[in-house]
Amino acid sequence: MNPWIIGARPRTLPAAIVPVAVGAAAAVGAGDSGGIVWWRVAAALVVSLSLQVGVNYANDYSDGVRGTDDVRVGPTRLVAGGLATPRSVKRAAMLSFGVAAVAGLAIALDTSLWLLAVGAAAIAAGWFYTGGPKPYGYLGLGELFVFVFFGLVATSGTTYAAIASVTGLSLVMGCAVGSLACALLVINNLRDIPTDREVGKKTLAVRLGDARTRWLYVALIVAAFALCGVAAFWRPQVLVAFLAVPLAVQPTRSVLRGASGGALIPVLGETGKLQLALGLGATIGLALGG
Repeated sequence: MNPWIIGARPRTLPAAIVPVAVGAAAAVGAGDSGGIVWWRVAAALVVSLSLQVGVNYANDYSDGVRGTDDVRVGPTRLVAGGLATPRSVKRAAMLSFGVAAVAGLAIALDTSLWLLAVGAAAIAAGWFYTGGPKPYGYLGLGELFVFVFFGLVATSGTTYAAIASVTGLSLVMGCAVGSLACALLVINNLRDIPTDREVGKKTLAVRLGDARTRWLYVALIVAAFALCGVAAFWRPQVLVAFLAVPLAVQPTRSVLRGASGGALIPVLGETGKLQLALGLGATIGLALGG
């Protein structure tokens, strides 16, 4: 496979697609007039995907130059694996963030310039997750970034792009989507606790320890479905998302039974499938109920 595709981490892209789909579905029937502006939804998808790819390249670059990725259990990284130079990976990250900025600017010019501040914050958060002198991802704040920007902001922001308004439903669903996005990061960091602790990367998993991180994962999965239940007060059809519950059984069981290291890689994939299934079900239900 092309190393740049590897570096973009295609398996993480559903985390960028799901909030846009859910946010657009939440906008169906919610606008005061004029309906959904679909080109702005498409632009929101470009923003979300570009930010995700940019964050992936930025993390690859920053962790690579710090030596954090020198010993890995997970997939090979571009810098640490010698597949690309640090400079070229950094350039790829900046290019991805630039694409997100241009798409976001188009939305802002057609809705509100306040979105420029949100976009700037998202790009800055993406870079400083593992970049800069004091990366907050090394301080245990990575999950907060993912919850806010790949859950709450991406979902409600798409609703805003669609109808120029943020709704209570979009905020609740943003929290549901953010919970599953966090669950993915928690599994990734649970797998990396030994190596992260060794290099001084104090992720939330390192700070909580193995046992409590496992229960955090379970709590996030439960929260995602519970929030869909809350959203049903607006649109009962969103309960279609509960058809994804069976997909939560195996990864939850593996985590609670102590899977570690390489054994958590399949759990990461299973959690991604759960995220897609819940997102698809929620999107269909929200759209039907709009």
